[in-house]
Amino acid sequence: MNNSNFLKLKDGTQLFYKDWGSGLPVVFSHGWPLSGDAFEDQMLFLAEKGFRVIAHDRRGHGRSSQPWDGHNMDQYGDDLAELTAHLDLKDAVHIGHSTGGGEVARYIGRHGTARVAKAVLIGAVPPIMVKTDFNPAGLPLSVFDGIRDGVQKDRSQFFLDLPDAFFGFNRAGAKVSEGLRQSFWRQGMQASVKALYDCVKAFSETDQREDLKKMTIPTLVIYGDDDQIVPPASSSEAALKLLPHGTGKVYPGASHGLCSTHKDQINEDLLEFIRS
Repeated sequence: MNNSNFLKLKDGTQLFYKDWGSGLPVVFSHGWPLSGDAFEDQMLFLAEKGFRVIAHDRRGHGRSSQPWDGHNMDQYGDDLAELTAHLDLKDAVHIGHSTGGGEVARYIGRHGTARVAKAVLIGAVPPIMVKTDFNPAGLPLSVFDGIRDGVQKDRSQFFLDLPDAFFGFNRAGAKVSEGLRQSFWRQGMQASVKALYDCVKAFSETDQREDLKKMTIPTLVIYGDDDQIVPPASSSEAALKLLPHGTGKVYPGASHGLCSTHKDQINEDLLEFIRS
């Protein structure tokens, strides 16, 4: 398989996906508000190392169609299950960044590990981001209301400003990439504003404690300790306490956008984990 395709899902939504190379399948689930393009550095690297790499644009994002409904973690997991069944993937490695990590966890939580060999969660949202009685380290709901306001009021400006925190451009001595900022903006503007708005609730309020417990495959958790978007205390660090076979890897000083800012290190760590 060396092409780009659309899969028509059960509800009629057209899901865009890239399917490059051959070999063991590695499947990527992207973060909000991006598309499969967010993983281009990892896909190129792993395809050249002899793997089959697959990345879809989540419903309402990127080049996939823009339905009014279905922007919740259950549907995201079901969409991923439809894609893996359509491609008849076996022994796949699933890699999810941010919201995509929630998608991977919910896919496994709802559909099991029959097609899955390993998983990687990178700066991922599970078990839950919002502050609750069982998650006192979480962020207050007002933070997510602020994100929704940003999407509604002037999402174009919001997506030009958000990369400062996303990639750590706002830190002293940071190397700022205007190209990376523009790429983030382009991907964010491709998505449906309805999908982006609804997805905030999905990535912040979905309780994924049980999903993580069902991830009985080897799972690598990678995160930056300076993640300003998905604080590690209520995400990666909490997830490691729930995963049956979880291993953590911390990138000192790294931001939420470490797949871009630390792409060479990410690529090598992924390759080592997949081959191990």
